[in-house]
Amino acid sequence: METTATADAQLEFDRCYTAVQSRDRRFDGVFYTAVRTTGIYCRPSCPARTPAPANVSFHRTAAAAQSAGYRACKRCLPDATPGSPDWDVAATVAGRAMRLIADGVVDREGVEGLARRLGYTSRHLARLLTAELGAGPLALARTQRAQTARALVESTDLSLTDVAFAAGFSSVRQFNQTMQEVYAASPSELRGRRSWRARPAGGTDLRIAVRTPFRGSDLLRFLADRAVPGVEVAEVGADGSGWYARTLDLPHGPGTARVELADLEGAGTSYVPLRVVLDDLRDTAAAVARMRALLDADADPVAIDAHLGADPALAPLVAARPGLRVPGHVDGGEVAVRAVLGQQVTVVAARTAAARLVAGHGRPVTTTVDGLTHLFPAAAAVAALDPSSLRMPRARGRALTGLAAALADGDLVLDRGPDRGELREQLLALPGIGPWTADYIALRALGHPDVWLPTDVGVRNALAGRPPADPERWRPWRSYALLHLWTSLSDPRGE
Repeated sequence: METTATADAQLEFDRCYTAVQSRDRRFDGVFYTAVRTTGIYCRPSCPARTPAPANVSFHRTAAAAQSAGYRACKRCLPDATPGSPDWDVAATVAGRAMRLIADGVVDREGVEGLARRLGYTSRHLARLLTAELGAGPLALARTQRAQTARALVESTDLSLTDVAFAAGFSSVRQFNQTMQEVYAASPSELRGRRSWRARPAGGTDLRIAVRTPFRGSDLLRFLADRAVPGVEVAEVGADGSGWYARTLDLPHGPGTARVELADLEGAGTSYVPLRVVLDDLRDTAAAVARMRALLDADADPVAIDAHLGADPALAPLVAARPGLRVPGHVDGGEVAVRAVLGQQVTVVAARTAAARLVAGHGRPVTTTVDGLTHLFPAAAAVAALDPSSLRMPRARGRALTGLAAALADGDLVLDRGPDRGELREQLLALPGIGPWTADYIALRALGHPDVWLPTDVGVRNALAGRPPADPERWRPWRSYALLHLWTSLSDPRGE
């Protein structure tokens, strides 16, 4: 086996080994343990006997471990973990690249396309990723395809040929070879090991790995309150649990996704059930990646709660809602348009304005979920509207169509690839886009964990009567503080 990669040498050996000794599930997905004597790599919480220190190395990504010659453990399934929370906090080139790779950009546009989105040459990007993550873009994309394929093999009744192309492989031969190398088993063998259960026809049932605690009830309530008729639908039960579904505008065609949300306790890893129905199976990875972003699935709730809970102003809120997530989004352009529609109006009014836009200019689709009838309007369709025809102040109408034009022309890209600071400057340069709107877009479209909205009326109301607060002390998790404050206004129970 190869020695530890450059990026992996940056990991603190003693800290990682201590986590492995204690089988600490909080580190699953943060790093991977490779064992020289067995040739396998595991998640830190693997129940197998702890290997001797001299026999292990630690890797930042599964791809790095695979590139060093290790295969995935069949017992702990190390790839079925949330992603590293560091990717959202630091927002380095590597973290941004990982988000785009998970969305399938390398499969659709190649390494050149990924590099172009990030503003680098492909050669320089390969050097950066290898230095920070221990693997280049092709190896990272290969690991992503293998993970998607394994999930489809074990959880669906798709033919293995369909699985191969749904996961992004260019041929069945490549699919079989990769699965053998990564998992030391053929696709047929992996399928033969699964436990049989009846699976409904017409869709694909998957799981989204999340770190716990996971406050699914408040995430569901946030999404349900803002659900736009035709595009989104939600049902909240008496205990706060329920489901949320929406249409998806994916690279190869439309689709729908439905997640079941409930509070998940403990400190470790659990799963959120996901069902997708796609026009084109090649969009499977993109659909999963976008729903992961919506659920803030890679957050580290234990670290966030410990940091914010130490502040007297936030302590009772954090104690009442452990594992609160920042709702992301499946489409940056959609959330940007909705942010402009929501300027200086209530949540209900913003939802009504978005519903009118969808009814008049959204693309009709046929789905299997009652209430899901349209895709959100494309940026080009919104850009073509006459601002004077919109039922809103003229200046806001111009801001809306100007933003949509920038999105349609490609001058503004709102996936998780652009640099956050540069994107904020681009947004502020557009007419009618102020700091609140730009930062709200960063909060939900970019998954920025450290957004603060000091002028927000809800924030001011929520802070009234609390101990003096210093938001600077909440870095780098101010987005979560923001959600705690907003949530305390809509549901004051537990304070």
